[in-house]
Amino acid sequence: MKIPRDLGAGELIKLLRKKYGYEITHQTGSHIRLTTTQKGEHSITIPNHNYLKIGTLNSILTDLAVHMEREKQVLIKELFE
Repeated sequence: MKIPRDLGAGELIKLLRKKYGYEITHQTGSHIRLTTTQKGEHSITIPNHNYLKIGTLNSILTDLAVHMEREKQVLIKELFE
């Protein structure tokens, strides 16, 4: 499955909260910081844009896959199917 090209920050945050227990810890300007305690504490920063650039989204998903100890393609299926 391919990474969605029209995904906004709000949608991604909702998916991460629902699937992996991430919670918003703070926001500075247009960047939102999310943290989870699943499999140890992990934080990611997401720019609050209507549409995330594909490279930015790819980087976030790669970081998330490493933390969750999953293949990135498996993680993409879990999130977007």
